[in-house]
Amino acid sequence: MIKTAILVDGGYYRRKIVGFTGHENPATAADTLYKYCQRHLNHDKEDCSLYRVLYYDCAPSEKQVYHPLLRKTINLKKEALYKWNIDFLNALRTKRKYAVRLGKLADEQAVYNLSYEATKALLSGQKTVADLVESDFTLSIKQKGVDTRIGIDIVAMALKKQVDKIVLIAGDSDFVPAAKFARREGIDFVLDAMGASIKPELSEHIDGLTTFVSSFSKDKTTSGEN
Repeated sequence: MIKTAILVDGGYYRRKIVGFTGHENPATAADTLYKYCQRHLNHDKEDCSLYRVLYYDCAPSEKQVYHPLLRKTINLKKEALYKWNIDFLNALRTKRKYAVRLGKLADEQAVYNLSYEATKALLSGQKTVADLVESDFTLSIKQKGVDTRIGIDIVAMALKKQVDKIVLIAGDSDFVPAAKFARREGIDFVLDAMGASIKPELSEHIDGLTTFVSSFSKDKTTSGEN
């Protein structure tokens, strides 16, 4: 049996998952992650056993942030997204062999920014300030400690020989040192960037680039799930 650990960059995963599964309630979204991770265990007819799924994210912000368009302060704790995130994390905690690793949000830097598309439309003259709507703004809060926790866990699992294979579901972040270390320790290191392109220096230090976005999306559509 190939003992396999699956590490998920939660912020990245959630941004990508909406694109091919739609919006789901928290319990269903947790099941979707479970099903997606199972694809990696059953890939290429390998005889894999799950060591653990480690999900890395931050608890939702409770900060009050001023919205420049609405000209009022938004209490994030009272927003629907706050409860959704709390319920989603709790749903993951109930799943067997799932662990949630939480970093922190840089709450003091939280701000509503004009989206790239809205900014482009303004500068090209396609929109005026009077045309702006609430959806043209996005909440920006940086995460702290998530990448560090992922790197530490990769190194720890490699040193302790806890797994034979690590699957990392993440974007093109700075995981090269951790990936290199794991491979030197004999770990099969696979990256799932969920369809995004990765930099050549990262491609050089992984054992495979595998994603199930297309097939998963097709299965969800044909089964009538949303």
